[in-house]
Parts: sequence; structure tokens; C-alpha cells
Amino acid sequence: MSNEITHETIKDGWFREISEMWPGQAMTLRVEKVLHHEKSKYQDVLIFKSTDYGNVLVLDNVVQCTERDEFSYQEMICHLAMNSHPNPKKVLVIGGGDGGVLREIVKHDCVESAILCDIDEAVIRLSKQYLPTMSAGFDHPKVTVHVGDGFKFLDDYKNEFDVIITDSSDPEGPAQALFEKSYFALLNGALREGGVISTQGSENQWLHLPLITQLKKDCKEIFPVAEYAYTTIPTYPSGQIGFMICCKDATRDVKTPLRTWTEEEEMEKCRYYSAEIHKASFILPNFAKKALQ
Repeated sequence: MSNEITHETIKDGWFREISEMWPGQAMTLRVEKVLHHEKSKYQDVLIFKSTDYGNVLVLDNVVQCTERDEFSYQEMICHLAMNSHPNPKKVLVIGGGDGGVLREIVKHDCVESAILCDIDEAVIRLSKQYLPTMSAGFDHPKVTVHVGDGFKFLDDYKNEFDVIITDSSDPEGPAQALFEKSYFALLNGALREGGVISTQGSENQWLHLPLITQLKKDCKEIFPVAEYAYTTIPTYPSGQIGFMICCKDATRDVKTPLRTWTEEEEMEKCRYYSAEIHKASFILPNFAKKALQ
């Protein structure tokens, strides 16, 4: 009898990500070995070793990160916000249970405290076991971890954080509430004066323009500054994912970094982000620009 772990998304040695959120197309990755599968209290958690992308974390049949390309997402969702703030001392991550965003936050020496709140302990536990390069952030002395509902957690904080980063899964299942207007109002309330947020901005220009347009509209009604940026990442649908970067200070231009590293520091700290990429990530192709105007 074989004790190999099987999963509905894996057939003939290939993982397939098929979803109504990206109709008529699919992402497939070749599987070397399934490492773990469990149904947590909140979602289906699958981890497999792929032939070319290292270990892969899948939640509810959707790829969350792979060891090969995760840095482009983690660096951008973090540094676009962090470098749009003059002196971020206290930072909160909602979601981000794989630890990747924490790893990026603590690269900023000005940070005194980084708190992470994720609803699912399984993601944190399994990332520590199977995604060591990402979960290293958990061990940092400035980091505190809270397992619980980000929505409820935020409710207890007013005027507390300089930067809040929402690193959630897609707007389906447990993360649904993190794309609603009431959530952005909570974020605004939990920020100090001049505070900045960055949030996984509903996916992709090629697939979700109506979603992005609505998200930007909602954010603009709550924050005086709300801009859409994106990064390229092969294992997300259509190879891109976007972020909303918002600020409480109406005079702030989040499209240009307020703080920068030297070129040597950038090369040492980051594999994707740079001050130039920061500026470039807000420049959209005409079809998207038109929709978001």
C-alpha cells in the first residue's frame, strides 16, 4: 500500500489551478512530491515540492507562494508602503502567515515593532516547517504573532500603526471581508497621522479590472491618496498581481519613495524592489489607466 499523499488538484504529476476567478485559463505546475495536506479550521492547505519552483503553498486550491518567485510579491507589497512613509516605527500585517512580509519589514532599521495577525495557525505552523526562507521573519526579536481574525483585531486599535499591510488570499472564502469598504475604514482608523496601507489589490489588470476599479473607488472614499501598483510574478494568474497603496496624508505622493536605500543596499536587501521599480510599478498600460481614471 502506497502512503503517498494525493490531492484533487494533482493529476498525472501536475498541479492544476482552475478557478472561476480566471475563466478559460489555468495555471499548472509540475509536482515532484506532495509534502503535506490538511484541512485546517478555515481552509484546505496543500504543500508540494515542484520540479522547478521549489516548495509551493496552496490554500483552497489556489497557489499562495512558491520559493522561486515569492520575493517579487513580498518585497513589493511591503516596500511600496514602507518607503512611502517617512519613519515607520510600528507596523501591522493582516494575513501573511507564511512570514514573507515580516521578513521584508524588518529590513527597515527604523521599525521598532512588527505585529502579524493571521486567522489560521496552520499556515504559520506549516510555513515554519516547509518554507524556511520565508518564515525566517517569525524569529526576529521585533516581531509579535497573534492568531485571530484581522477584522476583529483591528477593531481594538485606534491611531496605533504607521503602516498596515494586508497580505490576504483572494476575495473568496476566509479573506472575503478584507476587500470590503468597511475593512478599509477600520484600517484608516487604526493608522496614525500620515499612515500608509498596502493591500493585495484584487489580482490582475488582465482579469479583474472591474474589481480593481471598485476597490480603487472604495479606497478613494476613505483615503485622500489611493493608487494602484503591480508586480510581475509567474505563478499568479496571468503573471501579475496588484496592490492598493493608500495614505492618510493628502499631500503625500506614494508613487515616489520618500526613503531610499543606496544602490548597494538595494542589491543586498532586495531581489526585485528598487526605487526605480517603485516608481515604475504605478505606471499602467493605457487600457488599465483608462478603466481606473
